[in-house]
Amino acid sequence: MTETPDRAGPSNVRKLNEAIRKVRVAETERSDVVVELRETERARLDMLADELRGVFAEVPAEDEQFLFEMAQGMQPRLWIDVTSFVMMARDRRTYRFVKDTRLGRTVILETAHLDDMADCVTQYIAERVIERERAIEGDWLVKRIARAEEAPKPRRTLDLHATQPAPAPAPRAATAALLAAFLGGALIGILGLFAYAWMRV
Repeated sequence: MTETPDRAGPSNVRKLNEAIRKVRVAETERSDVVVELRETERARLDMLADELRGVFAEVPAEDEQFLFEMAQGMQPRLWIDVTSFVMMARDRRTYRFVKDTRLGRTVILETAHLDDMADCVTQYIAERVIERERAIEGDWLVKRIARAEEAPKPRRTLDLHATQPAPAPAPRAATAALLAAFLGGALIGILGLFAYAWMRV
């Protein structure tokens, strides 16, 4: 009889172990590359954060809309507020300032220059601070108008000692007075004519 080779023999086990070792080495190398790239992104974002540290410090303490935090993860991000952050593009050298809106993600600026990105973020922070101040001012004005409308209006008192203007005559009374004056004048004219005629006779 012809003996069949043992598939589970030492040669096959050795080849499988060698393949597993190669796969693990490749994964380790890829992980090292990923970690290295991630560290590179983090280093560039740290440089941007250092440029903006003075700007962050000048934001009023009562303004809580900003975060200024570095988020760890598969892709590091420098969060400016709850909807906007700076990340690195695929080339790991280009800064990308994005904002999430109801219409989707919008790229505010994409540049490889650190100073340009720092200026853009500073401008964005200034605009957000002004928007907040205007909103607070508008709320204060609305509340003030509402309080003025709800306040009781002062009652007008009648001064009995004040000289009251004579009431204007009613239209009918004025017409009757005019008619009486006309008739009186006509009667006097007629009597005058009679007296003159009597004296001439």
